[in-house]
Amino acid sequence: MGEQVTPRLYRGLRDYLPEQMGARLKIIDTIRRVYENYGFVPLGTPAIEYLDVLVGTGGQEANRSIFGVRNPEDEKLGLRFDLTVPLARVISQYPELPRPFRRYQVSPVWRADKPDRGRYREFTQFDIDSVGVETEMADAEIMAAMADTLTALNVGPFRVRFSSRMVLDMLLRFAEVPAVLRVKKVVGGGRVEKETVEEERPGADVFRVLDKLDKIGMDRVRDELTTGYKDESGDQVPGLGLDLSQVKRIEQFLAIQSPRRGEVLEQLERTFAGVEGAKDQIGVLRRISDTLGSLGYGDDRIAVDLSIARGLAYYTGPVFEAVLLDAPQFGSVFGGGRYDDLVLRFLGERVPATGASIGVDRLLAALVELNRVTLRHATAQVLVAVMDDTVRDECVQMAFELRRAGIPTELYLGSKGIGRQIKYADQQRVPLVVVYGGDEKARGVVVLKEMEQGRRLAAETTSRKEWLRTRPGQLEVPRADLVPATRQLLAGV
Repeated sequence: MGEQVTPRLYRGLRDYLPEQMGARLKIIDTIRRVYENYGFVPLGTPAIEYLDVLVGTGGQEANRSIFGVRNPEDEKLGLRFDLTVPLARVISQYPELPRPFRRYQVSPVWRADKPDRGRYREFTQFDIDSVGVETEMADAEIMAAMADTLTALNVGPFRVRFSSRMVLDMLLRFAEVPAVLRVKKVVGGGRVEKETVEEERPGADVFRVLDKLDKIGMDRVRDELTTGYKDESGDQVPGLGLDLSQVKRIEQFLAIQSPRRGEVLEQLERTFAGVEGAKDQIGVLRRISDTLGSLGYGDDRIAVDLSIARGLAYYTGPVFEAVLLDAPQFGSVFGGGRYDDLVLRFLGERVPATGASIGVDRLLAALVELNRVTLRHATAQVLVAVMDDTVRDECVQMAFELRRAGIPTELYLGSKGIGRQIKYADQQRVPLVVVYGGDEKARGVVVLKEMEQGRRLAAETTSRKEWLRTRPGQLEVPRADLVPATRQLLAGV
């Protein structure tokens, strides 16, 4: 057989065992129902794209996170890092698609980021996007869908927050940040500082740093905006080289906060009173806020938060994200924005677009920690136990009778022994067990064992004699009543 291989996972990847996979599928089904309720249609794209399709869309950090792909033809290929860039390619490649084109897609993506809590190198995104729509109503609709999705998922208290990349452009003017920054960067092997070089970085890299505010805090943001710092692993994070007066103005901007959307926008207007073009961009946010208010989405669910920047470079207008208020340590679980220029690089034509993406894996990790999701091993609601070979055919018939009635049923095909089968059902959290042996066959009955009720009542029974007399959680019904009796019992589970 050759040399034995040690089973192991590449860092940042994970297996999904049945209980996690079942919870993921339930989350995905819930999201899909909300998206389809808004009229979005499904789309699928390949995991592998030509490298030039991916590079240059999301900024330098996104470029560095792309996994390259080797093929026999030695072509330059990469794994997609999001679902938005492939969508832009599709829009450009299929001119027959309608405008507006409203699609949803759920697929894995890959980024060579540092693995962290709730952050993986392979993860599943579930996107909605409206392409070919310029009105701010499209942005408001995306945020409404975000709020409705999180409500349907029963995540507990949450907040959708939004700002605008155009407002952040005003911030660069307000803080007098130049269009191009000269950044000093330490290069060398591992943690050993060998050489310092200078490189040019766009002033818009400030947005990438601000996007980390919730994750690393204001002190680290200030360090990265100025001189840089060493992270927990000892790696050097280069600074952008801003001076203290520039950072002070950025902090003045970030200090604009209020639980009321209108108050934030009023403060922003006063702060940016002398900034050219600021009034028009603030007006965009005000119209979005007014639309959301008219639809019943109050400040408690959707807020204006000027620190929202989003890390990818292709955003051009309103940007938004959502956090779970009971699990802020997981950061944004839902985010997106407007990207009117992304199709331009493929089609040579400006096509307005806006959308959002929910991180299924990060959301699941948060919901598990919050005990807001049920992890079940089994999909079956009933286990038909097989007592011995004399009743095997009848047990098979009962299993298929229940399945044809639409009741998910597993027929036990392992080692015999009723104790082992009951233990198996308990481990798999199967709600109901059908017990049928020679005695039950002779009397024309079946025994239905409610596992949860049996556990509860058995705990309340003090003596074995009493337990044997009452057999808690067990119900004997005529064989002919198997299906209706099963349905009735499962209705109470």
